[in-house]
Amino acid sequence: MSVNFRKILLIPVWCLVAVVAAAQTPAGYYDPANGLTGKALQQALHDIIDNHTSISYSELWTAFKKTDKKPDGKVWDIYTDIPSGTPVYTFTFGTDQCGNYSVEGDCYNREHSFPKSWFDDQTPMYTDLFHLYPTDGKVNGMRSDYPYGETNSPTYTSSNGSKLGSCSVSGYTGIVFEPIDEYKGDLARTYFYMATRYYGEDGSWSGSPMVTGSQPKAWALTMLLQWSKDDPVSQKEINRNDSIYKIQHNRNPFIDYPLYADMIWGSLSSTDDVISDEEGMTIYPNPASSYLTIALPADHASDIVIQIYDFNGCLTKTVTTGETIPHIDISDLKPGFYLLQVTSGKKRYTERFVVVK
Repeated sequence: MSVNFRKILLIPVWCLVAVVAAAQTPAGYYDPANGLTGKALQQALHDIIDNHTSISYSELWTAFKKTDKKPDGKVWDIYTDIPSGTPVYTFTFGTDQCGNYSVEGDCYNREHSFPKSWFDDQTPMYTDLFHLYPTDGKVNGMRSDYPYGETNSPTYTSSNGSKLGSCSVSGYTGIVFEPIDEYKGDLARTYFYMATRYYGEDGSWSGSPMVTGSQPKAWALTMLLQWSKDDPVSQKEINRNDSIYKIQHNRNPFIDYPLYADMIWGSLSSTDDVISDEEGMTIYPNPASSYLTIALPADHASDIVIQIYDFNGCLTKTVTTGETIPHIDISDLKPGFYLLQVTSGKKRYTERFVVVK
């Protein structure tokens, strides 16, 4: 097909792309969310991951041995771990379990990364593994129930560089706890999970300067979306997601499919009509290796914008064309999952596809 494009623009990928093994997501698990964006998508994901199997608070110690074990068998503590170096100290499961503590390195305990005071110690949030992590007791105590954030003037810095201090993120000036960069994405996806798992169930929560109920406030949401893009999904998160699924029988959608965050809160959310491929758009082949062909209904608008987003929500390609839709060259895309979004007038069609080489 010969097509005269009015404009073809390649967008450089400014965020990092993680190369990780596929998660053990059950076939069809997210099918009810297909073709949705915004609050409709958040509601659909909530319905998928709702009513998880809840464990007791004491069972967390045993669960951590499956969800947060380093390759060397030690406790994977995100507040003291140094991914690119050697931590000052490490913890052994059981042996170093808190107890009392006075300094870093004394013991590890059960950190509610989404502080329990924000939901008034209610269940099942109290033991939801997706926001509970084993962490150094002292650092956990210093974090207290302060929001996560970024600080340029820390009053305390842990051995791995986690910091406590006045917030430097626009929109909030209170005290915040800043994790190291390597775990900011992990915690952002944790908060997206909490906002979705407890969507519509958080009316009685006390909240905090960071959240209203379970929903991030504007300043925090902007920061968390950035954290999620700057620190893409790691193999650690994938393994943890799979392990928690075996215990709680639900998953964190934002680890399986990070694009969901942008589709709910970011640049991919839309107030226009959003239509899945089953209701009008067809793309083929899928999986694809070098090109995609797109078919829209005969009455589609004359101005068409085609955008492709990678697994982490980064815009990788934009094609603006006329009424005739071209074959889209995807030979430059790396293997992995992508989202195709086609805007035609007031309608927006979305579909996921896979690139194989």
